[in-house]
Amino acid sequence: MQKLQCDVVVVGAGPGGSMAAKYAAEGGLSVLLLEKKAEIGAPLRCAEGVSKKWLKEMGIEPDPKWISADMDGAIIVSPSGHRFKLDESHAGNEVGYVLERHLFDKALAEMAAVAGATIMMRTSCTGVIKEDGKLVGVYANRMGEPLEIRAKCVVAADGFESQVSRWAGLDTSIDLKDMDSCLQYRMANIDVEPNYCEFVLGSAAPGGYLWIFPKGNGRANVGIGVQGTKCKRGADAKYYLDKFVNEDPRLKDGQILEIVAGGVSTCPGLDDTVLDNFLAVGDAARLIDPITGGGIAHACQSGMYAGQVLVDCAKEGDFSKAALQVYDTMWRDSMEDKLVRNWIAKEKFATLDDKILDDVVLAINDSDIKEVNVYNLLKVIKDKYPDLMSEMEDLF
Repeated sequence: MQKLQCDVVVVGAGPGGSMAAKYAAEGGLSVLLLEKKAEIGAPLRCAEGVSKKWLKEMGIEPDPKWISADMDGAIIVSPSGHRFKLDESHAGNEVGYVLERHLFDKALAEMAAVAGATIMMRTSCTGVIKEDGKLVGVYANRMGEPLEIRAKCVVAADGFESQVSRWAGLDTSIDLKDMDSCLQYRMANIDVEPNYCEFVLGSAAPGGYLWIFPKGNGRANVGIGVQGTKCKRGADAKYYLDKFVNEDPRLKDGQILEIVAGGVSTCPGLDDTVLDNFLAVGDAARLIDPITGGGIAHACQSGMYAGQVLVDCAKEGDFSKAALQVYDTMWRDSMEDKLVRNWIAKEKFATLDDKILDDVVLAINDSDIKEVNVYNLLKVIKDKYPDLMSEMEDLF
């Protein structure tokens, strides 16, 4: 077995892992970035939407190479077909890009490589190394070659399933109500608005929503998320998505170029994201927006925080849970309030029937809302339907 040594080993070269590797390497640490797949960013498991504001905050320059379409706004569609169209003047910080995600992920990994991280492709983590109860590294397999990688800290960036977090000792269990079953088709030969993302609410996607994210030239990501507790048929996501595609005249003559499926967590983050010599970032830490299911921004931001804290820990020679707790505090200070608020809102909206959702969309349409975000939408609904929102007073 080949034995390797480094300061930090990062498992998973998605956005969270690449950002953690980048910032740790920029701080002078030796970093190994492990990726089990043959290609970074593929196969795709993402609707590919990000906000423009977030990219700016992360210092990531938009690059036409990985931007598929530039959005002008969004359209919210009620169960009976009422449409609320948001242009950039109302959508504010939520307006963004639809990416070519595989190219975006490669760009972030390249940034990590330029910073000094070593990327190891087709390298699967097979377990963690513990000595006297202390985490000291990981076991891996690189194209049939077993590896023993010793590190001062292990970073779990291996996504929703995150085996590494469980092996290290984190409780990653999740309630079925806090998980969506998702399916997405990349479609061609369809006729949708090219510069507006579309979100369809109600019983067409029980406990979740349907989406259309345009990618230009008659192409789009068309997908669905169905709350776990509302899956009754065994393949509910496919049943509802196929029904939607077949009944929408804009889509029914389209052709499917790619199918992606997977689970998405809709809880407000893990209770703990650090242990001695270990931390988790992005989807591995359940840092996904419970309403939208979006996680690219959270992954990048948490990865950045992780890399910065690892550099500070290295200076002190201390990678204990107490020292790494700074990372946990940083991401919570930045995003936990919003994640919890959106989780509570998600819980409430999952109980609403189509009639109420129709009324809600109409109420929003009639409002004089200056900037559309989850908080402002909730305020409009509260003013129009105070009884509906009585259980959510603490959100305000």
